[in-house]
Amino acid sequence: MALDTIWFALVAVLFAGYAVLDGFDLGVGVLSLLARDEGERRVHLQAIGPFWDGNEVWLLTGGGALFAAFPVVYATVFSGFYLALMLVLVALIGRAVAMEFRLLGDGPAWRRGFDLAFGLGSLLPAVLFGVAVGNVLRGVPVTAEHEWAGHFLGLLNPYALLVGVLSLAMFTMHGALYLRLKTTGALEARLARWVTPLWGAFAALYAAATVATWATSPFLFRKVGDPLWLALAVVTLVALFAVPVLSRRGRAGAAFVASSVTLAGMILVTAVSAFPVIVPSSLDLANSLTAYNASSSPRALGAMLVIAALGVPLVLAYSIFVYRLFRGKVVAAPALVQASSGQREPHDGTHSY
Repeated sequence: MALDTIWFALVAVLFAGYAVLDGFDLGVGVLSLLARDEGERRVHLQAIGPFWDGNEVWLLTGGGALFAAFPVVYATVFSGFYLALMLVLVALIGRAVAMEFRLLGDGPAWRRGFDLAFGLGSLLPAVLFGVAVGNVLRGVPVTAEHEWAGHFLGLLNPYALLVGVLSLAMFTMHGALYLRLKTTGALEARLARWVTPLWGAFAALYAAATVATWATSPFLFRKVGDPLWLALAVVTLVALFAVPVLSRRGRAGAAFVASSVTLAGMILVTAVSAFPVIVPSSLDLANSLTAYNASSSPRALGAMLVIAALGVPLVLAYSIFVYRLFRGKVVAAPALVQASSGQREPHDGTHSY
């Protein structure tokens, strides 16, 4: 297998890993906007506290791999999506700051402000990531010289916004399944009731986006029936329909695994459908950036593959270790549920949220 093909597959796997891992903590952040009291808000934060920064490593790794393996793609896409990506960056920074600063001030207003920043800092990337993917699937204005020829408002087209809403529904459902695993009592029961409606919204949007993709980018369906495409599509659909069944039977862990497989499967099916195209051109498909015309030199790809072979297993090992170490339910610490009194709480520098 050619090195450019291997790196195409590796970048797709890295972004699929990011969607599965950071997807659930973005979903938990969105759901925190619906928390009923201080105790529930703290449970939302504690549920992802040990994991969220490690999950975002997958985004950095995927972006770094894209930059190193396909620099022309990185340059072209980032020049066109610059403002949107800056909005995502501001939202992610605000989200991280909110998690660290919410306990450092006096009074409930301070805390509620940072809680709002945490929720909106989760919601905005959940939508904008989908909008970015929708624009790539639709095709972007890339010239024959591989230069961007569009503008920001062109990114806000109906198809991309549909995929953005789909992304929000997907991450919210995924987050609800994860949070159900980490909670007890009334919050767990409420999340269990929310899973099926959230799944219904996600499935309906997924069907609508599939039909819209057929109308907008028919070239993505040219590999229907290919053995790899067919295998991934079957696994994705089986996992998708297993989510509500497993959730209703009380098998929350299995339902979360099925949701994870669904998210990863959607991305991998799309990657297989598009290969070797990475960024299709809406001006002329012949102008598209592919794994063949936008990759680094074979020597660079080979050297990076050695580094990836050493680094990716370390990231996986660390992730497995952290998730095993902090497995189990989360309960809000009673010592810090004093927000209504306006009394400043002691903070020892630890991540108590």
